Amino acid sequence: MDAMTALPDFQDVVAARARIAGEAAVTPLLTSAYLDELTGGRILLKAENLQRTGSFKFRGAFNRLSQIPDEARAAGVVACSSGNHAQGVAEAARILGMSATIVMPEDAPEAKLARTRRSGATVVTYRRGIEDREAIAQALCAETGATMVHPYNDPGVIAGQGTAGAEIAEQAAALGLSLDAMLTCAGGGGLTAGIALALETLAPDCELLPVEPDGFDDYGRSLVAGARVANPREGGSVCDAILTPTPGERSFAIVSRRATRGLVVSDDEALAAVAFAFRELKLVVEPGGAVCLAAVLTGKLPVKGRTVALTLSGGNIDAEVLSRALSLG
Repeated sequence: MDAMTALPDFQDVVAARARIAGEAAVTPLLTSAYLDELTGGRILLKAENLQRTGSFKFRGAFNRLSQIPDEARAAGVVACSSGNHAQGVAEAARILGMSATIVMPEDAPEAKLARTRRSGATVVTYRRGIEDREAIAQALCAETGATMVHPYNDPGVIAGQGTAGAEIAEQAAALGLSLDAMLTCAGGGGLTAGIALALETLAPDCELLPVEPDGFDDYGRSLVAGARVANPREGGSVCDAILTPTPGERSFAIVSRRATRGLVVSDDEALAAVAFAFRELKLVVEPGGAVCLAAVLTGKLPVKGRTVALTLSGGNIDAEVLSRALSLG
């Protein structure tokens, strides 16, 4: 695969697993007897909140940075992110001995800003909805010669995220289970596309459904329209981790082969899922990482008698947001 032009395929996911082995965690696929009783289904929770840097993003970041040629590494990398991709790229760059500059919204959760800096990255902030983060990042690349690492439209990133899907399929099989449906937390679609690649080979009959916050369901609307559409605004949801302007071109090309619709949850439903995860599953999950659990808890997808896997895609939540969730949930 040409790292910047072609669509990744299943073999790229296989190669990514080899690259990230020993650095990324093989996260558990958890079950909850209470959740199964509550929903009537067999629910499998992929706990990417327990991944290195607190989200699945480390997978794609480390895979992509590992593919940068030695002669280009001295110039470093640039990325734009609301926080989770930022932390993944910053940590991958630290491990690989590269410099990293991350363009982040000034209203990003403080925990994400602090942890990105903790891994040694330089943070450049921008005003969400006013300034163009990708234009800022591209200008930095032009100035320094750094490699741009897109959060969801880079083939190496997509393949890296697909390693989570390969693990899910294998872990479910080890439990003697066949997946009926797979729910993914969807922003630009890198995780959804990567999981789609894995499931095309490992679970071809499994239904794939991206889940998004109300008002930011560009993926679901794009699948119905048969073409990428944009969200009307860039901010205004507590699910900051999955707020993107429109699906990535490459990720949508992959996802649209497999999915025909998406699911939508409200901010309050996402926060209630955060509270459920904390109280019942003993897991810390951020709102954007809890939207799939919210979809199951609210019956947006009927799961009775079905085996359904879902992603808990991140756990980087500020204390005040967790407190808000617990007060509501």
